[in-house]
Amino acid sequence: MKKYRITLLCLLMTALCVVSFELIGSKVLEDGTLQEPFFLIPIAYLFLFASIISAVIIKIKDVYKLKKHN
Repeated sequence: MKKYRITLLCLLMTALCVVSFELIGSKVLEDGTLQEPFFLIPIAYLFLFASIISAVIIKIKDVYKLKKHN
């Protein structure tokens, strides 16, 4: 479980970005412009992508170590 710390941290950050986006919400200002925390959406996708990549790298290392011992 210790080896998945980065993966879990990235997944946690993804969830925090999505929850923050929903909690902050969006509104239309008096001049007609939309104010929303849109920057959180691409950051959430980056954290999700990073967690997937780290999980795949960890799994590949595990398979390689298993084959090396056999």
